[in-house]
Amino acid sequence: MTPKKKYYAVAKGRKSGIYTSWPEAAAQVQGYAGAKYKGFASRAEAASWMQNPVYGSAPPRAAAAVREPARAYGGETGSKKDAVTIYTDGGSRNNPGPGGYGVVQVYDGKRRERSGGYRLTTNNRMELMGCIVALRELEYRDKPVLLYSDSSYVVNGISKGWARNWQRRGWMKADKTPAMNPDLWQELLALTDELDVTFQWVRGHAGDPLNERCDQLAVAASHGEDLPEDEGYMG
Repeated sequence: MTPKKKYYAVAKGRKSGIYTSWPEAAAQVQGYAGAKYKGFASRAEAASWMQNPVYGSAPPRAAAAVREPARAYGGETGSKKDAVTIYTDGGSRNNPGPGGYGVVQVYDGKRRERSGGYRLTTNNRMELMGCIVALRELEYRDKPVLLYSDSSYVVNGISKGWARNWQRRGWMKADKTPAMNPDLWQELLALTDELDVTFQWVRGHAGDPLNERCDQLAVAASHGEDLPEDEGYMG
């Protein structure tokens, strides 16, 4: 079967435009603060979105299932065949303080790790950033993804529709107070519209090797030298 062609519209990045391959589009948005992009099934849809590029314009997916991993290693749950397994973690020292995130991706016997840090940030921002970086830099974008996080804030925000509701209300909660971290939630929602992702909660510091590895990467990144500013942090 010939794979269905996709189009990637980049409204804000190094060079805006419509691209027919993810590597081309990724070169314009990866590492670019505030990048705005989205995938579409047709060039016409991509061109239409470029005229009014807003996140979350696609119909939201059904709420993602939240399940405990069937294996401690997290490689297979049986819920999605041929899925890419991703673990993420993030945190900050003293919250707020220097922070970092860690990502481990496993697929087809290959393992890939990513990490990064910021000079001043929060636990929740780094949990979100770990997920964003994992999905933004995903190599296998035509595969389903099982993303494991020990952050109830992140998993519930997606699976229970909290973040989507905040977005619809102009980043306000039901009690009329501002939702925190709208910049990161906005990008994460855009990525979940683009990809087939199931978020699953995993208990932190409970011996899961990939969760523990992500924690190690995040802590190490938070101790890096010359860490950049987290421009979206409003502390």
